[in-house]
Amino acid sequence: MTMSPSLPDDDRPPPVRFAFDRWTWKEIAHLLADLPMALAGFVYTVLLVGVGAGLSVTVIGLPLLALGLQGARGFGRAERGRARRLLGMRIEEPSPVARSRRGRGFFPWLWAGLKDPVGWRTLLYSFVRLPWGVATFAVTLVGLLVLWPVLPHIARGLANADRAMVRGLLSPSDELERRIAELESDRGVVVDTAAADLRRIERDLHDGAQARLVALAMGLGLAKEKLDHDPEAAARMVDEAHGEVKIALQELRDLARGIHPAVLTDRGLDAALSAIASRCTVPVTVSVTLPGRPAEAIEGIAYFTVSELLQNVSKHSRARAASVDVWRSGDRLMLRVADDGRGGARLDGGTGMSGLAERLGAVDGLFVLDSPEGGPTTVTAELPWRDRVGTGTERVGTA
Repeated sequence: MTMSPSLPDDDRPPPVRFAFDRWTWKEIAHLLADLPMALAGFVYTVLLVGVGAGLSVTVIGLPLLALGLQGARGFGRAERGRARRLLGMRIEEPSPVARSRRGRGFFPWLWAGLKDPVGWRTLLYSFVRLPWGVATFAVTLVGLLVLWPVLPHIARGLANADRAMVRGLLSPSDELERRIAELESDRGVVVDTAAADLRRIERDLHDGAQARLVALAMGLGLAKEKLDHDPEAAARMVDEAHGEVKIALQELRDLARGIHPAVLTDRGLDAALSAIASRCTVPVTVSVTLPGRPAEAIEGIAYFTVSELLQNVSKHSRARAASVDVWRSGDRLMLRVADDGRGGARLDGGTGMSGLAERLGAVDGLFVLDSPEGGPTTVTAELPWRDRVGTGTERVGTA
């Protein structure tokens, strides 16, 4: 029987077939190419290790070895590409060595290059492949000439061994590489979030308090000109300016509260969350049960997370009541915001939920949204707990 398979969705090899379909021919091509690739890799490894070790007593030995390990990464990249095209494997690229550097200059570069595990695993792969490349080339060639009725099964067995070698020595180290990729992604989220916050602060200052203060300065200038010949008009203008000063001060307070509220710094999450709950358009019950105050960064993220969620309750939920619960569970700070509104909230619904999820993910947090149509809506968030000197709070109140 003959079937035309599609590329598999996972790392499993294509199913066994009795006919010479395109996957069988790809596996045969991979096995025949093993010998020249193994020869090139073996020669490169022996020359690099021999010359690098022999010259290690000189100033050029270790830099040459570090450069050679970077070159080995290129060979590993070529082998992974060959495995993807011919063996149908899904295999990721390891993180570049530059991402693990902790400094700039020659010696940090040299140390990072010499301890690069990806380069050393590639050299090991290249060294052990020569006898295997000779064997697979010989067996596959004989199979093409003599054993062609069973060649698909032979090719499948040899190709599966190739898959195991590539997966074992050339694939990223699962935990480490996954963690590096997560940290790279989280760093980008943090940078983007910080830039967005700076743009928001600049916009609020420019469009709000700054514009009002400019108008205030112009009004006071006109009042000064009228002071001598029209004191009553000048007095009215001063009264108007006094009102503008009050509004400008309120806008600056609101802006400062949006950056980091003083009540959070002075009294902690309990008082700060009660303050924002009092400004919500629906009654909010706040319960904070903590053995102490978390680190300032974690406390700030928790505050702004609850603040954003309560703003969504005010704007979108049509709820009659809401609740905020904060507690510690092991090494995690837990947040839960619930309302009895209409539900239907989604991470991609344009209410800022996706941004909150990204912000929490950037600090190893979790964000879980449960909002069926018709309600209720419950958002549970987790943050890593880091201790800070302070006292615990335990309070239940209604704002």
